[in-house]
Formats: sequence, structure tokens, C-alpha cells
Amino acid sequence: MSNIKTLGDINGKKKRIFETLDPIKTFPKEVTKIDDVVSNYDNTIVFLSSEGKLYQSTAEQYHEKLKAFENLPPMKSIVSGYFHFLALSNEEKPKVYGWGQNGYEELGFDSKRCNVLKPTLIESLKDENIEQICSTGFCSFFLNKTTNILFGCGDNYNGKLGKPEITESKAKIQKLHENVANVFGGHSDHTLMMKNDGKLYGFGLNQDGELGLGHKNNTLTPTQIKLEFPVEDISKIIIGYQFSFILTNDGKLYVTGLTLRTGFGSNLTEFKQYPQFKNNNTIIKDISCGYYMFAILTQDNEIWVQGTFNGVKSNNSSVIRKIQTGTNLINELSSYNQIKCCDQDLMFFFQSNSYLSQDLEKLLKNGYFSDCNIQDIPVHKILIETRIGKTFDLIKKYLESNCKLNEIQDLLKWIYCDQMINFKRTNELLNHFGIQDAQKTKLLKNDLKQLLFDEQTSDFKLVVKNEEEDEEEEEEEEELYIHKFILAARSGLFLNMFQNLEENFQKVKDYSRKSLETIELLISFLYTDELPITADTDQEFIKEEFEDIVEYYQLNPTIPMMDIFEKSSKI
Repeated sequence: MSNIKTLGDINGKKKRIFETLDPIKTFPKEVTKIDDVVSNYDNTIVFLSSEGKLYQSTAEQYHEKLKAFENLPPMKSIVSGYFHFLALSNEEKPKVYGWGQNGYEELGFDSKRCNVLKPTLIESLKDENIEQICSTGFCSFFLNKTTNILFGCGDNYNGKLGKPEITESKAKIQKLHENVANVFGGHSDHTLMMKNDGKLYGFGLNQDGELGLGHKNNTLTPTQIKLEFPVEDISKIIIGYQFSFILTNDGKLYVTGLTLRTGFGSNLTEFKQYPQFKNNNTIIKDISCGYYMFAILTQDNEIWVQGTFNGVKSNNSSVIRKIQTGTNLINELSSYNQIKCCDQDLMFFFQSNSYLSQDLEKLLKNGYFSDCNIQDIPVHKILIETRIGKTFDLIKKYLESNCKLNEIQDLLKWIYCDQMINFKRTNELLNHFGIQDAQKTKLLKNDLKQLLFDEQTSDFKLVVKNEEEDEEEEEEEEELYIHKFILAARSGLFLNMFQNLEENFQKVKDYSRKSLETIELLISFLYTDELPITADTDQEFIKEEFEDIVEYYQLNPTIPMMDIFEKSSKI
């Protein structure tokens, strides 16, 4: 099942009443996971799959099945400007590709090309270790995170590149700024960046206060932005046409800009907490924007929008308004954590939960190997105790005495899947049990890591035999302490095996003929979605071994193994 759905219509029918969350049906059936989507001012849409393939569509033209761009290496990130796109390859030494319009040299090609139809290598950057790409309007930025040097090209009128000495509007790729840690762009003519000193800076157009500097003067060079909260609290920065947003780790939303001319009506020149959510304790899950509109997804799965759609201002475009959605949509959005907007009545929602939580959700639905109940719901005692940190009897007594059935179900959704449907009530229950800020301090994979190979809490033993090449030597056996319900949730082979065992069986042999090291690697992954890779690990050996046993143990076929190894190698 795909991890991305849409409100609106990708085929250009422009649904104005958002009532259903529809799966996107334009991809080949083997494309089950989309990692990102961006769109330009013309509503050309580019999708990036977990395999690193790029797919391009438009919202005005129907495509029965999108075809990926051919003859490209796997990509790991994409960005869009007004009329151009950039992509960064997922290689040991990443390369930058560009396509679209190049009227302001924003694609950085040595020879002027005004219209590039498909992703084309930017040759002048191939020897640079570019690890981040960014676009704002008719500009492009390329960050070497090894040297912390920011390169850029494109339109420098009014300091859009942050280089006042450039007199011409058009500029080829050159070194712009040093000591840059991160750069943030979007549907705009201004840019924000974080420097190594831990401070936030801005440059470019500021005629509506979109840089948050306390005035409306265009800024030709990077200038520090003063905030009323620590920079370390920033979770996300979103930039739109003449406005900027900052989302903090605790779900608060700050904004500057929002000009009357684009239908918003705030005229802020400094970052201030968004007024409609300041005093009602609303927690923001994610935010995204088009050129003249933005959308907010709250922890209670409400969708709020403000601005103009399809370039048409409505009577209430300057007022934020909640999209009228049915109960079914609110419930369905509980598993979607990320929102992306195009500049029209079209929003994309991403399901960014881990494969671990997806697999454990099957335990809630099917109750495999449960050993107790709460309100007649089959559950697993050791998982409840590990996640909550209290004895099962205490937890059960409190929940059954003080909670409605749906509140218990919501808490179990967090316990098994790291998902909060009723954010406020679930947090109230967790606070009662002494858990504060659960989404930061109590990750599912970290809690399950405590159970890994734990003899005291395990309910089963997996016997692994190391077969020696010399047949005269005895086979050595090792017993691994496991939890039957976890392995059953994550592996089709283990599920079938355990379902066909007699109840009094407490251990079983592994017949994969893999080494003890490989089986321990597998079990570690099943508990945490991570591989215990260190600097001394033979990664090639582990990769070959692990890929071999994914099929044998019938693991989730949609798991992107390339991503698993990349993330594990950085742990």
C-alpha cells in the first residue's frame, strides 16, 4: 500500500470541498513508497520514490501511469524553484542534476540553456561534495557540508543570492558564503540559513517583513534574525512567497510576513507565534505552503488553510479556516505525519511511520500470541509494561476504571505504533503514568531495544547452530532469548512457525544455515528497524548476508534496504 495520499485531484478537476483522502493512482504498482514531492509555479509536480526514481506530472494533464526519468542514478533529494527543479543523487559522492527553465542561469550550466526537459548533470559541481540543495525563486544553492561553503547561481537582483558586489542580475555558480550549516528556501525571493555559530540569518527580498528582521528593507547580505526562542528549538522552517514560518519542537508555530497583497492580512515584520493557535494549546504536526497559500496539519488531525487557491482570492482568504472534513478522514489522517502543498486545491499527505510500527500494528488487529486483556482487547503484557514503565496490573486497573473504550484504544495505538490519534487525551494518560513529552522521550524502537536478547522478559528461545566446514567437528548451538509476538509480527516465516507449534514448546531451531552473527543481526533489526553497524563492521558482508535472509524470513517486502543500510551506517 502506498504511503502517500492526496486531498484534491491530481488530474486537474480541482475539487474545492475536501472530503476524502484518495490514494494516488498514477504510479506503477511496484512504486509503494514516495519520499518527497515538489511543484513549481506552473504546478508541474515531481515525485521522488524510495528507490530514488523521479516521476513528473502536471495537475492539469491526466497521466494513467507515470514513467520514471531514465538513465539516472538513484536520487535522495529534490527541490523546486519558480520554474526549475534540482535533484541530488544518492551516491558516495553525490552529483547535482537540474532541469526546467534557465533564463537567470539558475540551473548553473556552463552554456546557456533556456529550457531543459529532463534532469541533466551540472558539470561544474561534479567535483564538489554537495550534500544539500535548495531553491528560491530564480536562484539555486548548493551546500558542501564538509567545508560548510555555500555555492549558488541565478537571479541576484535585490541581493537574492546575498552577494551585493554582483552587479548583474544573472550570476553563474560561485562561492557565496562560508561557515554555513543549513540553508532554507522555498516559493520565495528570500532565503534563510543557519551558520556554524548556531544563529539564523536571512537575505533577499524583505518588502513585506518576510525575513523577520523588524523592518521591510531588502537585505543584500546575510543578516542575523533575532528570535524569542532558542535556535535549538527549531523543528522545521518553511518559506513561501513573502512569508516565513518556523515550527518548534513543541508544536508551536511562528510566522513573519503574510502581506495583505497576497491575501493574508498580517503584515508582521518579526517572527511571532501564530495568533490563532497561540492561546488554545493547539499542537502543530506539520506545515507546508504553495506560493500564495499554506496548510497546517495539527496533532488532532485537523487541516487549516489560509491564502488564495488557483490564484483566486476568496472573501475569507486572509483568514485561516479549517477544512470541513468528516470523521472518517480525521481518523485516517492519524497515521499521516507530513503535509505537502501545490499552489492550488491540492495537498499530499505522507505516512512516515516506521516499518516496525506498521508491523506491530498487526498485533493490535489480530492479537497474535497475546497473554492478557484490557477491556477485552488482547494485548501483550511485557510490551505494555516496557512502554509505560509501570506494572501491568496497575495500568489495567487505572485504564478500566477511568477511561472509555476509545481512549484505551487510542493509548494502545501509541504503545504499539507510536501514533497519537487523540493527542491531548493520550498525553494526559501518559502524564499520569509519569511520561512527559512522549514523542521525544519514548520512541517505540528504543523501548523494544531494552527487550533485545533479554532473558528475564523473553518467552521463547531460538536455537542457532553454527555449521562447521569440517563435518567431523560437532555443531555448536547457541540459544537466543526472544519475544515470540515481536518476531511473529515482523516475519511471515516466524508467524507460520509459531502458529504451528504446540503450546508447550518453548524453543525451536533455526534452519536457515546462517551464522550466529547473521541471525543476531536479523533479530536486532526485527526489534529496532536498525542494524548494529559500527566503524569496525564489515558492511559489505553484512549487507550481502542480510539481503539474503530478507526473503527467507518473509520480511515486509516494501522495506527500502538501501535506506536501512544508509541510516544504520550513520548511527
